[in-house]
Amino acid sequence: MDKLELVADQIREKFDLQTDARDKALPISRTLIQHCSKAIRAVHRDDVEGMKEHLTQSAALAKTLKDDLLTDHPDLYHTGYTQDALKEFVEAEVTCALIKDKPLVTFDELDVPHATYLKGLSEVVGELRRRVLDELRSGYSEECERLLTHMDEIYAVLVTMDYPNAITHGLRRQTDIARSIIERTRGDITVSLRGEHLEKKIDALREQLEAKEEK
Repeated sequence: MDKLELVADQIREKFDLQTDARDKALPISRTLIQHCSKAIRAVHRDDVEGMKEHLTQSAALAKTLKDDLLTDHPDLYHTGYTQDALKEFVEAEVTCALIKDKPLVTFDELDVPHATYLKGLSEVVGELRRRVLDELRSGYSEECERLLTHMDEIYAVLVTMDYPNAITHGLRRQTDIARSIIERTRGDITVSLRGEHLEKKIDALREQLEAKEEK
């Protein structure tokens, strides 16, 4: 037992370092989430400059998290609050790219773990639905179909990731939510399209009746 106090001191030193790293990572994670949220709000407002600014800030913060934690404190890097922030980073980057009709941003480009990328991708579906609903306020458009196609493509990939929860970290539940969102969105688009067809038929009928009255 002579070495017990020495062992305890070594453990305390390690815990002190981890605590310092955690205390530094938490505000970075929160700020990263804030910039991601602002980037998404900006793209929905078609504020391209604002979107780019917040995405740039998000990318820098995501890199800081990895640089500060992955080598010396990998357990903290892979913990919940860090990966949740990186998930939001994925969601923001992919959402902005797809809404602006740009190529899909990959996990290699974002430099995030695979499971985190997929969870972020699953949440993109909700943001694309939000964009579709905004578009439908002006009536059905091809843009709605384009976005719905992206939603379907994302789900088609997610549903194939049938792996244990210990590997995918809750992805199955997110996939089920995405499916429900897509089904509702498809219904909304169908209703809007049928409504436009009905309006056109009513207008055509009205024109026919007016033509008969003039005769």
